[in-house]
Amino acid sequence: MIRLSARFASLAALAALSLSVLQLTAQEPAPSAPEPAASPNPVVAFPKPDPANFTATGPSKEVVDGFLKAMWGYDETRVWQVEAILKTPVDNISKIIVYAGDKTGKQKQGVVAVFVTVDGKHMIAGDEIQPFGEHPWAEMRTVAQQRADGPFRGAAAKDLELVEFADFQCPHCKEAQANMDKLAVDYPKARIVFQNYPLPQHPAAAGAAAFGLCVAKEGGNDAFFLFASTVFEGQDGLNTADGATLTLNSAVTKAGLDPAKITACSTTPAIKAAVQSSVKLAQDLNINQTPTLLINGRPLPLGGVPYETVKQIIDYQIKLDAAAK
Repeated sequence: MIRLSARFASLAALAALSLSVLQLTAQEPAPSAPEPAASPNPVVAFPKPDPANFTATGPSKEVVDGFLKAMWGYDETRVWQVEAILKTPVDNISKIIVYAGDKTGKQKQGVVAVFVTVDGKHMIAGDEIQPFGEHPWAEMRTVAQQRADGPFRGAAAKDLELVEFADFQCPHCKEAQANMDKLAVDYPKARIVFQNYPLPQHPAAAGAAAFGLCVAKEGGNDAFFLFASTVFEGQDGLNTADGATLTLNSAVTKAGLDPAKITACSTTPAIKAAVQSSVKLAQDLNINQTPTLLINGRPLPLGGVPYETVKQIIDYQIKLDAAAK
């Protein structure tokens, strides 16, 4: 995965504060348009768009702007301008070029380029295909509402659904738990779901996920989150087979359940299938890193994102969803 600048990193992962797909630099050749556009803010002076650079039949400039507003609108200092929507040699694929900057002048202006299907539904950025359009995450929200079945805290209703895809052996997931706890306090009407996504490079993660599902099955959601907190606190113990056994059993005991019973449950075909089903959900949603938070379907990779920015994006997504009703 290509890493980007922390500020204007990616159109795709900027759902989440831009972490992954597009490189925003002046290296991308842009259409020639040397005359600066008039701007009330001298820090932001984009070249004047040339009508000759809008050769594709779609998507429309309005659709592109709608997508950028959905992606970047949570940040009031961010500004952009659609410079080109170009026809390509490939049928039904257009090239979009956008100039981006910020009103404060703290960030260097840059150029973003992606390929988009003419119907405006999908974007090709790097090696990823991502949803596009004015409401890019509507389908992902529906899928998550239907299939995210992990332990949850907060509201039973799914008006605001925050789905955390996490791996018990992932260090960044451990770091994210403090912020997840804060979200539970700051958004009491949210349904906050823990969705297991054990990664293959973490040998103890799938077993820990199975234990967690059994704890939830036997003791309920409160027992699960106590178990999960204890496992994350003792995460280093998962690095060896004996340590994993001790860590998981201790967490089960702290949750008030019988380790022998949970161990037996964790090896049943039904529980193993449930873990794999959760992994399949992550894959179907094109989630490729942990921890990732879905905010009503909007993906936000949590690694390194300040808590206030997470809240800012959640609040903005709430407004977008309300306006779309």
